[in-house]
Amino acid sequence: MNKEEKIELASIKLKEKVVEGIQKKKGHDIVILDMAQIENAVCRYFIVCHGDSNIQVTAIAESIEEHVKTSLHETILHREGYKNAQWILLDYGDVVVHVFQKPYREFYNLEALWADAERNDIVEKLNI
Repeated sequence: MNKEEKIELASIKLKEKVVEGIQKKKGHDIVILDMAQIENAVCRYFIVCHGDSNIQVTAIAESIEEHVKTSLHETILHREGYKNAQWILLDYGDVVVHVFQKPYREFYNLEALWADAERNDIVEKLNI
């Protein structure tokens, strides 16, 4: 396995752990945007989701950080938005996570802004 393949595999694992962290706190409408085909993209994956309140948005972001750190021993490069928790950004380098409150997600509409990226919607698990 060459260096590029190792980096790609690490990005895929990180992306999966981020999604698991979101699901632990019942984040809604998880979307993964694969930025590989976007020229000069700042990362490989954007992951977008939302919570119902600032408390849930904070809980989702904290869950992501904890889950990634404990399972992959990855440390975050940058975080912002915890103060008002309307939009929390978590930057892991190849993976950038956006956790919104729903009205702010609808307003900024990152999915439409990056419409050229390959989109993967994660189906929420139903507890029946």
